[in-house]
Amino acid sequence: MASSADREPRHHTQKMQKALQDLRNHLRDDIQKVDDPQLKAMFETSAEVLGGLEKAFNDYEKKNEKAWR
Repeated sequence: MASSADREPRHHTQKMQKALQDLRNHLRDDIQKVDDPQLKAMFETSAEVLGGLEKAFNDYEKKNEKAWR
């Protein structure tokens, strides 16, 4: 059976935001470690997309967007 924390949406949104932020930071760190310009661009683009997902989870949590109200 799920614990009360597991049933709390904020618990999950915060965990997802942390995972997305960690992956985004990892991608941005690795940009400096590779020489291939196309790979650098893919890492940067991926980091931007993950930032958008992180914002979506934050908006859901704070009910900032009409869709989440």
